[in-house]
Amino acid sequence: MTQKILIVDDEQSITTLINYNLKQSGFDTVVVHDGESALEKAEKESFNLIVLDLMLPGISGIDVCQTLRQSSEYTPIIMLTAKGQEEDKIAGLDVGADDYMTKPFSPKELIARINAVLRRTGSTKENANVIKAGDVTINIETYEVYKGDEKVEFTKKEFDLLLFLAERLNKPVKREILLEDVWDFDFIGDTRIVDVHISHLREKLEDEPKKPKLIKTVRGIGYKLEG
Repeated sequence: MTQKILIVDDEQSITTLINYNLKQSGFDTVVVHDGESALEKAEKESFNLIVLDLMLPGISGIDVCQTLRQSSEYTPIIMLTAKGQEEDKIAGLDVGADDYMTKPFSPKELIARINAVLRRTGSTKENANVIKAGDVTINIETYEVYKGDEKVEFTKKEFDLLLFLAERLNKPVKREILLEDVWDFDFIGDTRIVDVHISHLREKLEDEPKKPKLIKTVRGIGYKLEG
């Protein structure tokens, strides 16, 4: 399945260079030149990854990234900037960028970074239906989960919870969000059912459930699946 990438940069020479090289590498691409257009495209279409410039006219790349991270659909983002200051890199990563590159850069390096992020987030060209986190493999199409070579059995709700976390790999998710999106209704603020199901997941996936390395508690927020 061809991977679809959104390229967002206000410099025509940069978008032309990226667009050409990504197409040569077999990717499907869409190009826009400002933050507002990027948000409109991301809302109307699904992308496997977004290459996003930090300095954009109107809505900045930081604001675009922050807005996208508030969406229920997780899309990997590689941030681009002409600045080399450490604070710009930190700002991009703090709002949820998956990787960061400073201009000027080699197109080959960008493609290598894109492939690495796609592998890390489970959205590879070879198998877009598989997400990997540590030694755990989740097959979205067959609803199967493996720990190493051993298949692990889950209830439907346990699988839904694991998948929701996996689709936001390495990103903290609030208990309230898990409650609303996985259970489809509100338990009037009672998130204990989330904690109970997280405990079940840990019992099945962690080597030491009491000292989890895969499904981490994020104090004051909720949980994240680390990959």
